Amino acid sequence: MESDAFLSRQEVVCPSFLLRRAAGKGPVVTAIVGAEHPVVLDSARQAQMAGIITPVLIGNQSKIKDEAQGVGWDVSGVEIVEASGEASAAQAGAELASSGVVAMVMKGHVHSDTFMRPLLAKEGGIRGLGRLSHVFHMTIPDSEKSIMLTDCALNVAPNIRTRIAIVENVVTLAHKLGNAEPRVALLAASESISRAMPVTQECEQITAHFATSELGAEVYGPLAFDNIVSTDAAKMKGIDHPVAGGADVIVVPTIEAGNSLFKMMVYFMSACAAGIVLGGKVPVLLTSRADPPAARLASAALGAISAY
Repeated sequence: MESDAFLSRQEVVCPSFLLRRAAGKGPVVTAIVGAEHPVVLDSARQAQMAGIITPVLIGNQSKIKDEAQGVGWDVSGVEIVEASGEASAAQAGAELASSGVVAMVMKGHVHSDTFMRPLLAKEGGIRGLGRLSHVFHMTIPDSEKSIMLTDCALNVAPNIRTRIAIVENVVTLAHKLGNAEPRVALLAASESISRAMPVTQECEQITAHFATSELGAEVYGPLAFDNIVSTDAAKMKGIDHPVAGGADVIVVPTIEAGNSLFKMMVYFMSACAAGIVLGGKVPVLLTSRADPPAARLASAALGAISAY
């Protein structure tokens, strides 16, 4: 028996509604950091052909041209920025973003910490006045229904203030996606407020904060996962709230909870995970080196929508 025989075998598919919405905005000038890899180049080519990005390829110029030829992409009309090594490529991408030359940055075949370090630098990075946070836009095959997970990749153990900023960032993105009143669920292990589980008390305070705000969203918690995704489970628990059983967004309490949730959707449900960092001067597409082209294309589409 294969070790991964119980995992889903469906093909990961980029959601067409993201592509349509992004293409309608026009191409976004995008730095591709660490472009000298066939999967990265094929994803950038697809995004260019879809009218989503105008790529600026960063890396070893000779290798980029060779690998591009291998995927059938003529890059003679594409700007290539020479950079030797991951750190040099990451620095070049951050400088292009900080100076406004590009309006989006995509991680290519580089390590995440190397890619993010110059982007997060106080000088020459993409930090603005707000808090940076990460969002996964998740869709599954044969369905155009989506759910967003935040923050599964950037903020490790966000406090109340940070989670408020995380909510504000994801609601802004939801509005750009056409959802005027997104339903935001605050994940915990239980819907009951308990001193033994401080996260439930924090969720209660975040809910109270947004109850009097003009954010343009329904924010509610604490909610256990079953009460977030199932109206029947919520009714059995006596929870009567629009968010219960019908959430558009799940705000996780820690990076471990979020990372596990997103990877379970990817490996058990063949979900397409479009990943993006919000709150900076430009959107950052923080893809994994193991991501298939469909997820990279979806991330580019999500970033293009966010950039406007």
